[in-house]
Amino acid sequence: MTTRRRVAIIHYWLIGMRGGERVLERLLHLFPEADIFTHVYDPSAVSETIRSRRVRTTFIQKLPGALRHYQKYLPLMPMALEELDLGAYDLVISSESGPAKGVITAPGALHVCYCHSPMRYLWDHYPAYRDAAGPLARLIMPWAFHALRTWDTTSAARVDRIVANSSFVRARIHKAWRRDAVVVHPPVDTALFRPSAEVDGRWLWVGQMTPYKRADLAVDAFNALGHPLLMVGDGEMAPALRRRARSNITIVPRLSFAELRRAYARCRALVFTPEEDFGLTPVEAMASGRPVLAYGRGGAMDTVQAGSTGVFFEEQTRESLIDGVERLDRWLPQFDSAAAVRSAARFSPEVFDAGMIAATIP
Repeated sequence: MTTRRRVAIIHYWLIGMRGGERVLERLLHLFPEADIFTHVYDPSAVSETIRSRRVRTTFIQKLPGALRHYQKYLPLMPMALEELDLGAYDLVISSESGPAKGVITAPGALHVCYCHSPMRYLWDHYPAYRDAAGPLARLIMPWAFHALRTWDTTSAARVDRIVANSSFVRARIHKAWRRDAVVVHPPVDTALFRPSAEVDGRWLWVGQMTPYKRADLAVDAFNALGHPLLMVGDGEMAPALRRRARSNITIVPRLSFAELRRAYARCRALVFTPEEDFGLTPVEAMASGRPVLAYGRGGAMDTVQAGSTGVFFEEQTRESLIDGVERLDRWLPQFDSAAAVRSAARFSPEVFDAGMIAATIP
């Protein structure tokens, strides 16, 4: 007779619905009786799937302004995780992008960390975060983050198995933690997207307009090219980019899902400018039967197949992106929409399910 396992899922914070929360939803599909633990929780900001589960928070939730300023409490999060009592759970899955994996589990429990990324602001992106911080934060960060890096590396040793969301993140895990990981790509509901019989000449860019997404590259390149470009996204850079964009570029903060599906299916190609840990939008574009022009680093190296489902540009410069646009234009007559759809199916929820089930077998 098999005893049902008690499952705890540790997610860094629940204050919105992005890629990490979509992974959490799929984990809840796999483990419907799981309890959720997180640092801060705003029920109004998450899906009904998450709200319907039992969610417990660390003491960070009770600190002043935690829902808005949770990142300021980062130095306290290791202690908060170690104060959680997980002794009753047989399987612990930590969903790591912010601090989550540093919990203390029972001796006989299996702890699997699904790593979206080691904390970028502690490691390779630290100089950029430090330089963008205010004067007081810049004074504190060298001391606090030095201690956090030590804890981050030490707590990685507590995990029994590590799963990375891409080959790029697997390499970053080894660099930061000196641990090996298997790759299980995040679930993308590719069945929601369909190719269109009609394709127009407009290029497409989709994402948050924050500095690392490099929306500015798309604006500068298409200002020079004069090709029509639809940009879908909002963020701190959006006002300046709207002023900078010429008349061939349309920038909208958001589209309904039906409108976004139509934009994917009818675009000439998706332009993907960031270095992402994984990146959902290239897979959604391919599931819609369209090619991708992607920066040739990061998660796109797992998702886009050069010469089959898209083309890479080599540097995050205007000139390199312009060259990529021109090369994709020359290659486009060879593009097979059906091949892109088949390639996108590699990232379906069912593939994720099989990978995570294998990773959590005792």
